[in-house]
Amino acid sequence: MADVARLAGVSHQTVSRVVNGQTNLRPETRERVLKAIRQLGYRPNTAARALVTRRSATIGVIGSKAGYWGPSTVHRTIQAAGREAGYFVSSANLQSLTREELADAISHLRDQSVEAIVLISATDDALDVARAQEDLGIPVIVVEGDEAKTRWTVGVDQVAGAALGTQHLIDLGHTEIVHLGGPPSWTEARSRKRGWQQAMRAAGLQPTQHLKGDWSARSGYEAGLEIARDHGVRAVFCANDQMALGLLRALNEAGRSVPDDVSVVGFDDIPEAAYLIPPLTTVRQDFTAVGHRAIEIIQAALAGEPAPERLISPELVVRASSSVPAPRPKKRK
Repeated sequence: MADVARLAGVSHQTVSRVVNGQTNLRPETRERVLKAIRQLGYRPNTAARALVTRRSATIGVIGSKAGYWGPSTVHRTIQAAGREAGYFVSSANLQSLTREELADAISHLRDQSVEAIVLISATDDALDVARAQEDLGIPVIVVEGDEAKTRWTVGVDQVAGAALGTQHLIDLGHTEIVHLGGPPSWTEARSRKRGWQQAMRAAGLQPTQHLKGDWSARSGYEAGLEIARDHGVRAVFCANDQMALGLLRALNEAGRSVPDDVSVVGFDDIPEAAYLIPPLTTVRQDFTAVGHRAIEIIQAALAGEPAPERLISPELVVRASSSVPAPRPKKRK
């Protein structure tokens, strides 16, 4: 840095301000310093900087190898947004999200002197592990967590999203709406079930029909075989698009037309949702916004400032898989 300062004819502090992205410099001074940096091939010594500032400029991200669309998109966005904010991002992708593996991953990242950790898993085990870290000085931000159980969390308003999807079916005239839910150990699954229940009760309807899946298309298919046998079912709100995909296949194989016989609404708006047969009505989550908001919350946590709004609003995307219920055939006398 001293060599850069000599070549550019500025002080050591001026070079430091340029390297750290500060803006209170004249453009010509900044350009002179940048030219010297390019000419000398200067690279900041992150280890030395960490010793001086006691800041590693590194954050950790823990995700799953399961490959679900939402968590994978959030993970990629956090990596990109973190780099834009000047952080190095160290990732740990786990085979399973057990309490032991999560705790080991956090310990591994702490050994790398990360300044904060983003946990892209909102299972009960993940919430317990995150809460156990709160007194250890490193913020752990849980994506789609439970604000009542963890200090730092970020995500889409799951309850509002589920209510949007359910209310869409109610507005079409459906009065009996089955909910195909996710694993009850996930906060997202519980929140989406709660949104379905709230919308049904607000309309004076009883939210009684509930089936459980595991987020996979296979579980949606298996639930769909059961749903197809009940010709009284005219509408299904699925807790994610993957299960809706399996449900659509099961209904098709059973000769039940979507949406003429059964309307289907999903959740997530995966890229394939618009190209299913029929195109899937679903609740869109802005996963990119979630990733950027996670970085904003990290910055606020490290600066000791109030966190920005943690919840991001969802959006209903109406396609061809939902419609008004067709008249029931009259019974012969």
